[in-house]
Amino acid sequence: MKKIVTLCILFTMIACVAAIAGGKKTKEYRYEIVPMGVGSQGTTLIKVYSYAKSEKAAVELAKENAVHGVMFKGVVGGNGSSAQPPLVKPEEKEMHQDFFYDFFENGTYLQYVSLSSDGIVSSNDRLKVGNLYKIGIIVSVNKAELRKYLENEGVIKKFGSIF
Repeated sequence: MKKIVTLCILFTMIACVAAIAGGKKTKEYRYEIVPMGVGSQGTTLIKVYSYAKSEKAAVELAKENAVHGVMFKGVVGGNGSSAQPPLVKPEEKEMHQDFFYDFFENGTYLQYVSLSSDGIVSSNDRLKVGNLYKIGIIVSVNKAELRKYLENEGVIKKFGSIF
């Protein structure tokens, strides 16, 4: 009987360690996106409201949030622009979770985004929410190049591909 209890405890410990080691790499994103009109060809012009402990951190976070939003949430229509669906389908996001984790952690996303307002934050776009700052910044995401990169990496299907 003692051996059975010991084996059960050992099995439970191994299962817990395996679950922790095989855990998914995720990051929680908190932001809002507002369309700002039509950008130059192949780009999406949006205002991203990011939350952070400092204004400077929120401005830097806006770049990452903008790319994340274009990839996974899409952009609603407005201000002269039409609605844009997300580049990545939920099943593609799930299948390539490690790729996306590395994409954001390594800073690869920075190749596809630029601040359109040079990091200058209007007083209307600066709010203190609890212990965080909510900062709105206009960002341009090079959606065409981002799509091409994701297609070449085999993460999403090529545009117009049937299979």
